[in-house]
Amino acid sequence: MQSYVVTIAAALAAAAIALVLAQVVHRVTRRLGRRSLLMTELTEHSHRAFQVAATVVAVQIAVRFTTLYAVGSPWRQFVLHTLVLAMIAATAWLVASLLVVAEDTALARFRVDVPNNRHARRVRTQVVLLRRLTIAVIVILTVGVMLMTFPAVRGVGAGVLTSAGVIAAVAALAAQSLLGNVFAGLQLAFSDAVRLDDVVVVEGEWGRIEELTLSYVVVQVWDDRRLILPTSYFTSRPFQNWTRTEAAVLGTAEFDLDWAIPVQAMREELRRLCEGTELWDGRVCVLQVTDATGGMVKVRALVSAADAGSLWDLRCLVREHLVTWVRDQRPTALPRLRAEVGDATGPLPWQAAQPRRPVRRPAGTEAPDDARVFGGSDDGEARSEVFVGSREEHAEARR
Repeated sequence: MQSYVVTIAAALAAAAIALVLAQVVHRVTRRLGRRSLLMTELTEHSHRAFQVAATVVAVQIAVRFTTLYAVGSPWRQFVLHTLVLAMIAATAWLVASLLVVAEDTALARFRVDVPNNRHARRVRTQVVLLRRLTIAVIVILTVGVMLMTFPAVRGVGAGVLTSAGVIAAVAALAAQSLLGNVFAGLQLAFSDAVRLDDVVVVEGEWGRIEELTLSYVVVQVWDDRRLILPTSYFTSRPFQNWTRTEAAVLGTAEFDLDWAIPVQAMREELRRLCEGTELWDGRVCVLQVTDATGGMVKVRALVSAADAGSLWDLRCLVREHLVTWVRDQRPTALPRLRAEVGDATGPLPWQAAQPRRPVRRPAGTEAPDDARVFGGSDDGEARSEVFVGSREEHAEARR
């Protein structure tokens, strides 16, 4: 009986010493954390795991050396085996927390709250997926090591290894979809096709990548709904990524108007609107007639903004302003259906309309910049070179 009391007292003393040591280390790291981000992360994430691991190790050592009088007894083997399992679990928890600390410290160097954050979002996506993968691997390895401490499981393991090929084939067939999503998640992380906070259009929905895991992707739709898609969707289906190369994007607003619309006046009104709003980033402000069939003309306003959210508001502002301008300033340009009555000698203005002479543009003049998408401005010239090449390349091709 006295031996049991000594064992319990030694275990309690060892646990107390371990807790005191863990608290001292915690205070030291917290003090150093005022100057070091790494120490701050260690204080926040690894304190509990270190506390538990140190306590379990100390209790195991105390019990092992104070129960030598009971070597071979079932209760001693049971207690020591339980402590070994606890130590394996605590060590895995500590290793996982240290990996989280390392990842958070690395992520702190890449800010995503700045305008040009494409590289930072790519690194964050890769690190988050690697974190999930490493934690899953640690859990699997921990469970495997804990099971191997049982003699019966080790005996079964020898038989399992002989039929590993069959088991692997059956597991691959059973988990084909799951493994496909896992590999698709890794492909997304390192192919740079999609990243966290990217603005995408999937299934006809416009939204932002909110969460990216090994098995599914969460898209936050513009109206705060959540669209949950498997990661394999983004490797097997086409989708739009508005922010893959940069946050700045182009957008359009289209109008069906009568042939009486004064295009140049409407173009100048669009320019005045863009120059008077902070939503426009100053790059592209173009108005063109893109179609003229079916009794109406289709006028398209192309504008640019610094990000997708600003572009949405700018497109709505352009529609509202130009609709009001056409209605109030150019009501004759509103869409209409005509039915001609009589002949060309009638008293109505359009019946007596005579063909006008074409207006000749002075030699050496070109259309204004806000009437051209691929040319005119520096941004338009760069866009033209992307699709058709530079003028120097065309000159060399002619030679």
